[in-house]
Amino acid sequence: MLELRHLRTLVALRDAGSLVEAAERVHLTQSALSHQIKDLEERLGSPLFLRKTRPVEFTRAGLRLLTLAEQILPQVRMAERDLARLAGNEQGRLHMAIECHSCFQWLMPTVDHFRDHWPEVEIDIPGGHHFEPLPALAREQLDLVITADPQPLPGVHYEPLFRYEGLLAVARQHPLAGRPFVVPEDLAEETLITYPVEHTRLDVFTQFLDPAGVTPREVRTAELTIMMMQLVASGRGVCALPNWALTEYLERDYVKAVPLGEQGVWSTLFAAIREETRDAPWMEDFLRTARETSFAVLEGIKPA
Repeated sequence: MLELRHLRTLVALRDAGSLVEAAERVHLTQSALSHQIKDLEERLGSPLFLRKTRPVEFTRAGLRLLTLAEQILPQVRMAERDLARLAGNEQGRLHMAIECHSCFQWLMPTVDHFRDHWPEVEIDIPGGHHFEPLPALAREQLDLVITADPQPLPGVHYEPLFRYEGLLAVARQHPLAGRPFVVPEDLAEETLITYPVEHTRLDVFTQFLDPAGVTPREVRTAELTIMMMQLVASGRGVCALPNWALTEYLERDYVKAVPLGEQGVWSTLFAAIREETRDAPWMEDFLRTARETSFAVLEGIKPA
């Protein structure tokens, strides 16, 4: 009567808070997910959650199955890892680079969790490298690169992790703070603060300003997100960051955030890996752990 997919569906529904977002997480259409849940409820003879509630409010039967899922699903993951070890596929090397200044918020918990379950895999995040990460991946100097800027390279596969929205951070008293969204022309007289990377790797330029032919009055750089936030809060400029990177500052009412355009600017974060390691059990588990950890610790992201 019960299958693992049912338990995973209920967990996704609890974590996402709606049928639409839960369907995205389990890679089903909303119609298919609704049918799966309705079929399970008919077999159980009991509703599992109250319709039209957000966040989803589960019935006693639904809560009982969620408790079961929390007990069973981690055991299944552990058994899968053990079976991979028994198959003799546990050895590996995972040297990675990060083309994302704000990714450590979810990457470090991912690495910690992965290391606990795959102690045989050599993990390293080398710093101070003086080479381009993606070509280095193709040359086998690295094994994984976190990037939002995929480039076609022979033998390199880009695994989508999640989608995120870029938001414009402004001071609380800034004239743009009360807008429902900004248009490119709003930034023509602004100082735009960015990380010290090429403009071709920044979504605020490639997806927002450049198509409109708009150039900010001034562009200045800052190495750290907290430095950028201090400059923004003091009215020294504005900056565009992923929604998750702004969460703690918005919760503290330190700055305000405004969508870039009426439809928003959405991008996808990828894990670039070599084709030869794509099917390695430890690599599959790392990517799965990265996705699960991201949705557990970040707000506002969507399945890719």
